[in-house]
Amino acid sequence: MKPLLNRRSFLKGMTGAAAVGISKSIFPAWMPRLAFRQPDQNPGDVLVAVFLRGGIDGLSAIVPFGEGAHYYDARPTIAVAEPGTGVGAALDLNGYFGMHPSLAPLVDIYQSGGLAVVHATGSTDPSRSHFDAMQFMEYGTPGDKTGGTGWIGRHLQSTAWQNDSPFRAVGMGAMLPSSLRGPVAPLALRSIADFHLKGREGELRRAEQILAQLYAIDAPSTPLDTQAKLVFDTVDMLKTLDSTAYQPANGAAYPTDEYGFGLGLQQIAQLIKAGVGLEVACIDLGGWDTHENQGTHDGYFADLLSVLGKGLAAFYTDLQDHMKGISIVTMSEFGRRVVENASQGTDHGHGNFMFLMGGGTQGSQVYTRWPTLAPEVLNDGDLAITTDYRDVLVEIIMHRLKNPSIDQIFPGFSHTPLGLVVPR
Repeated sequence: MKPLLNRRSFLKGMTGAAAVGISKSIFPAWMPRLAFRQPDQNPGDVLVAVFLRGGIDGLSAIVPFGEGAHYYDARPTIAVAEPGTGVGAALDLNGYFGMHPSLAPLVDIYQSGGLAVVHATGSTDPSRSHFDAMQFMEYGTPGDKTGGTGWIGRHLQSTAWQNDSPFRAVGMGAMLPSSLRGPVAPLALRSIADFHLKGREGELRRAEQILAQLYAIDAPSTPLDTQAKLVFDTVDMLKTLDSTAYQPANGAAYPTDEYGFGLGLQQIAQLIKAGVGLEVACIDLGGWDTHENQGTHDGYFADLLSVLGKGLAAFYTDLQDHMKGISIVTMSEFGRRVVENASQGTDHGHGNFMFLMGGGTQGSQVYTRWPTLAPEVLNDGDLAITTDYRDVLVEIIMHRLKNPSIDQIFPGFSHTPLGLVVPR
């Protein structure tokens, strides 16, 4: 006989991966994870963090064509050609660096000042393990996995506009990214599109009926009753959002890709426009571990990079009227080695690139303290890191998210100002 469901255990289940009684197996892993605020509390931007899992080849995405032989001799079959040399050539950014042609949708945004590139950046820990490198980066403590909380989780905890509700963050489905781990419990929202369970509305109604029986929703008198009311409020809000009828603005066209990246970004855009108090959204685009047959020119890598470029460009275009209050950042656990391998791919490396997009971005620049690709300055065969990725994040956190508590978010880290964003 199954034990009776009690109030606390049911509510705990509602806040976790199986919110509103939904099995986490229903939802794909790519769906965005979201954290909410009360709309009048946060004076800062909405943060959209894009994690490119698998270690993207930054030397093919943002091409250092100005390196000449140091780049082209190291990559005889996969190097991206210099700008102006024909089909498949890099798109010139500043006379030294160029974008892969699959990122063409981002060039206009870069030129108009809405996009900046940071190169030779990444986590200072030398690990080439995907798991360790991702965990170090998401925890914000390179080399240390003992903290148990992520940099975004600590940001949410340390903000001056604390929301006392344990439902400040939402996640419907699988586990949250490590970057969101922390004492501020997420209120789950995995997918507007799947919220109605593909027509299985009875499942949602059943959960609502159970919750109403267990708690005093109309006149909450205890903390648990208050939490339960917030669940109902969130359910009511989601019912008003119909993702199938959503029309992107300004002619934006999100990619229809097998990874769900375009759909995920579209849903984040819808939530921002709905004014429901979205504070942080994390979304992944994986598949960058290109050891064999990388397909830099017209294969796998080029296609996946096209999904990234089209998705970010559509998001920026769709939210043009809101972009002054949005900050987007991309990161990956590590880059790839400078020299291509015998399988026309690239192995795990070190230094990489990041994108910054949004209304506060000091765009139209490739920010770097470029170490060059000269063999004598490589870091064990890899692009050296000269800008700690945390310095990039601190720029956003301090100046756009309006949170000065950097010592709590990145313990023991000494920030070097970069001047990448305009203070809000």
